Amino acid sequence: MEIVLRAAVTFIALWLITRSVGRSTLGELSSFELLLFITMGDLVQQGITQEDHSVAGGIMAVGTMALLTVLLGWANARWPKLSRLVHGAPVVILHDGRPDTKALRAERMGLNDLMSAARGQGFRNFSDIDLAVLEPNGRISFFAKDRAASDGSPEEPEPG
Repeated sequence: MEIVLRAAVTFIALWLITRSVGRSTLGELSSFELLLFITMGDLVQQGITQEDHSVAGGIMAVGTMALLTVLLGWANARWPKLSRLVHGAPVVILHDGRPDTKALRAERMGLNDLMSAARGQGFRNFSDIDLAVLEPNGRISFFAKDRAASDGSPEEPEPG
């Protein structure tokens, strides 16, 4: 039973750590961060199972983590407000071609990181972007400006 309690406490601690690290870092891990998380996994295992090297102890630890993950997923589906707490909410980081430096600072994301992500989606500069949203999973959604509205030409009517 002690292994189950240790696994539950560790699960909560890992959730808090990953939430505090920030979404932008979790979207794409650097080599160092990947190694850090792998090492952290080994350290966590030692803390959960202590001197218990049995198969049953390992199964109980992994089973507890899996069960808590399933329960958290179920709770997120049942109570949408909980999902915002657990996973976070999308954050607008650029609007009408202008980066929101306050939001970027709060998410610990630099302008270079935002521009790099924009280039990865085919944007040459911020003025081509109407909206950029940092999603809870760390990815950035970009929405292009409507060309007809931005260059002053009238919109073409839809065929109908």
